[in-house]
Amino acid sequence: MSDAGENGTAEGTATDGSPDEAYDPERSAAEAAAELPEEITEAVPDWDDEYLNRVSDRLMYNYDLERDRRINGERWAMYGEMRVLNQKQFFHPALNYAGHEAEEYLFVRQEPRPTVSELRRLVGVGHEVADERIVADEEHFGTDVTFVLVSEELSDEVAALVSGFRERELLKFGYYGHYDVNLVVVDPDGERIVASEAADVAAAFTLWEDVTEPDEGLLSRIARRFWR
Repeated sequence: MSDAGENGTAEGTATDGSPDEAYDPERSAAEAAAELPEEITEAVPDWDDEYLNRVSDRLMYNYDLERDRRINGERWAMYGEMRVLNQKQFFHPALNYAGHEAEEYLFVRQEPRPTVSELRRLVGVGHEVADERIVADEEHFGTDVTFVLVSEELSDEVAALVSGFRERELLKFGYYGHYDVNLVVVDPDGERIVASEAADVAAAFTLWEDVTEPDEGLLSRIARRFWR
């Protein structure tokens, strides 16, 4: 039991005995970015929106990011691609077999008041993107098409739709893998977020939470989901 101070409140301590420190997302991002090679950080665009800039600080480790990308006639403030190759090998790296590819296409934009109808429309867009981009063969394992709407208001109807949403399509009965269409709606000012079941990237948009994990990073979690 800790001793109380003069004003009757106890000072918290961390497990190593040092005083507790509040999580500072800007400092955490700056410290992480300092460890990256300059060619990576210089390739990341700058956004006029502070929130998207800070999100990009988390995504740049695993995604190739672009700004103001038009896809199927629609403008997206942020666009990202990630590819993962899982390849088994014998005792020598040259003897590879059973290579499988997984990828994610990420679309992010501001949408002050998202609606259920708009989200359902984006699901249809997601299927179009998958049809256009997936090379369905034995090497394809999984593709994610993820839409993130940054909102000013998150209604109960939208939250109910997104939180229970899962849209997975098997390609040739799963022989050519599968793809998922994912939805995320985030209200940064209200510190609220809802994400569909397979939208692991949602963690990068919760700037008010510390998502750093010593044993497993964002890429590891995503890769693990691709191969399960």
